[in-house]
Amino acid sequence: MSVDTSRFPLWFMNQYPKALDYLSVASHPSENILVKADTTLDQRSIIHGMPDGILALVSPVVAYWVFSLFFHIIDIFELAEYYRIHPSEEERKRNKATRLQVLLEVLFQHFIQSVVGYVFYVYDDYTPKSFTTIYEEIWALKYNSLFSPLNSILPNWFYLFWYSYGYSFLKIFVGFVIIDSWQYWLHRLMHQNKTLYRLFHSRHHSLYVPYAYGALFNQPVEGFLLDTLGTGIAMLITQLSPKEQVVLYTFATMKTVDDHCGYSLPFDVFQLIFPNNSVYHDIHHQNWGIKSNFSQPFFIAWDTFCGTEYPGYEDYRKGVKKVSIEKYKEFLEERRKKKLMKGASDSTSDDSDEDKKTK
Repeated sequence: MSVDTSRFPLWFMNQYPKALDYLSVASHPSENILVKADTTLDQRSIIHGMPDGILALVSPVVAYWVFSLFFHIIDIFELAEYYRIHPSEEERKRNKATRLQVLLEVLFQHFIQSVVGYVFYVYDDYTPKSFTTIYEEIWALKYNSLFSPLNSILPNWFYLFWYSYGYSFLKIFVGFVIIDSWQYWLHRLMHQNKTLYRLFHSRHHSLYVPYAYGALFNQPVEGFLLDTLGTGIAMLITQLSPKEQVVLYTFATMKTVDDHCGYSLPFDVFQLIFPNNSVYHDIHHQNWGIKSNFSQPFFIAWDTFCGTEYPGYEDYRKGVKKVSIEKYKEFLEERRKKKLMKGASDSTSDDSDEDKKTK
């Protein structure tokens, strides 16, 4: 059977070149004499010579430090001072942990994360599918699925796209929701329980002014429970393939770094897409916002649903997806002025009381 591939994106055809042959015939592939069975396993990897399961362990660590280095360079050479949330002198004054302490703690967490991930990798029973199995599943997507009633409307390349990428995107999105839910409730518990906060979560909050590579600065037990275990549970529930794990782990890592970067850059894709961004999370790191904005790292749905979004911030983001650095600095300045006025009022009241005592 000859199929004109000129109308289809080549990257689809290169992925599974026989797919359109299967989709063109309504009879089951086993009855289709025009296509031959191919029992070869699809063992292609993203990086030649490296199993995708190993890449899923390496990629988030590399992404963490490369992305952090990007922000560190901006920080050191003062390349985006206008978009810096807090001045550098405030970071040096308020943060209780040194840069070296943060570096060593994050390296240790990456070590734990990699060891746990490797154990998952060793005992994972994932087996690559044969090309025949893949083509039959693509065929079933068209003729034996919820999409079947739309056969006359949907082009064949749609089924190939959905099988190759759409289903993966859906699973990864569900993974986002699971991670968000896990982290919200555990994070909130760490704040509501004084013992848990003192023993574990207070370590992370010693950085009042966050910066990129301090994103995973956690007490090791908390780091394991909040990040490593939570992401592992999302992977198991959604049954992510090794390639999908690479995407989820790397994306989630970069998003976490971005949330702690200390900048609100106008071209930052993460901050444009997600309302849960560096400004939103910065509020949580301040003394006055520490009991709010628990959601992380993707959405703010749990904060909205549970009423834990910082109330004074809500007005600033109405009608916009991202609060600009100007808006947030205006917000911080208003808070500073109110604090000064309250301090002056308290001082005047104290002076008046002292005058009365003198008289």
